[in-house]
Amino acid sequence: MKPSLVKGTRDFGPEKMVRRNYIFDTIKAVFQKFGFQPIETPAMENLSSLMGKYGEEGDQLLFKILNSGNFSEKITQKELDEGAKKLTLKISEKGLKYDLTVPFARFVVMNRNDLAMPFKRYQIQPVWRGDRPQRGRYREFYQCDADVVGTDSLVCEAEIVLMIHEVFKNLGINFSLKINNRKVLTGLSEAIGAAGQEGTLAVAIDKLDKIGKEKVLEELAEKGFSSESLAKLDPVFEISGTNQEKFDKLEELLKDSEIGKKGIEELRAVWHLLQSFGQSEENIELDITLARGLSYYTGAIFEVKALDVQMGSISGGGRYDNLTGTFGVAGLSGVGISFGVDRIYDVLEELNLFPENNSVTTKLLLCHFGEKELNFALPLLQKARLAGINAEVYPDVSKIKKQLDYADKKKISYVCIIGSEEMETGKLTLKNMITGEQEKLTFDEVISKLIN
Repeated sequence: MKPSLVKGTRDFGPEKMVRRNYIFDTIKAVFQKFGFQPIETPAMENLSSLMGKYGEEGDQLLFKILNSGNFSEKITQKELDEGAKKLTLKISEKGLKYDLTVPFARFVVMNRNDLAMPFKRYQIQPVWRGDRPQRGRYREFYQCDADVVGTDSLVCEAEIVLMIHEVFKNLGINFSLKINNRKVLTGLSEAIGAAGQEGTLAVAIDKLDKIGKEKVLEELAEKGFSSESLAKLDPVFEISGTNQEKFDKLEELLKDSEIGKKGIEELRAVWHLLQSFGQSEENIELDITLARGLSYYTGAIFEVKALDVQMGSISGGGRYDNLTGTFGVAGLSGVGISFGVDRIYDVLEELNLFPENNSVTTKLLLCHFGEKELNFALPLLQKARLAGINAEVYPDVSKIKKQLDYADKKKISYVCIIGSEEMETGKLTLKNMITGEQEKLTFDEVISKLIN
């Protein structure tokens, strides 16, 4: 049978894994710098933990796992006739996790007595979604999340903005960070006389940059918004200028909405905190049309897009005040950010931003002419490794050309060639595989050269 991959999944060879680890390590270093601790949760969660957390569409995209054994023997014809939704609950109790946020909330609830609050965690693991595969969208992909739970301090929002800046600065990616607040979206629905319909409103105006004003208004009219409400929405489309000018216009628009004013107050506080940190707002934009995570975000909303490349968001997050409440513990507020590693990889690759030497895993290869030379090389190999040099020896007795071809294919920078003369004199031939330069050195001199 011809082997194949599941659609929407990928293999990663050594070169790609080195590049992916470069991204992971860059993000992880920033997380740790800001005081976040690592955790892991299982690939599988109980469906009761997952269902209903991502909206109806999210429920459809969950990968469900069939129960073990003869799960179908107790299914009645009536249950078959009732349709897939009810049938799923009969034959499946588990599912692959859709994101890292909901499993994190479950983890916090189950371990809250052992955690120092506020609890700052980061998590780097794969998640699975039954999406239609396309460029930048996969069915299995990694997320890198950082969350703070157990505090409603807006210092956490400001620090997330700082982390976003540091991660993408370290990766060399030019980006735009958009910030909004769920309370502002609720305030907008109140301001236009459509209280309680902020979800529908937000989903529509979130498409403004893709489909334009007229199509947004058409969609809202089809959803039952009155002409009076749509007329009151006009000022939203006119909000532009600097962030401070947007704040001023937004305050006028939401002057009669208490929750809307609260959202503006929180956003202004984040801006003030960023000034206290000395953070420029050059990459930051207040965008009141930004809507994401509507089923669980209750405060700040973040979205990051890379400039200079056509790609969806590469990072996003927000404040959630009631996520742990779904697991029976109310009052634990949290805020988090997620970095989309797969999209970040595609951006770095398209813009040629990966470091030139990032495919190098071995720096030195010891080559030899025979069995005696191989045995001579082994203590030298150990000495190189103890000195902190990534090194290996060619394991078979083969022609030197084959060994050099191996080094070339693996992009190994240096090879030490060991023959009978080298064994007698203690002077080894060190070849630079990039320049072709060769020189005779003792092994101590080789180590000194490669370390420096």
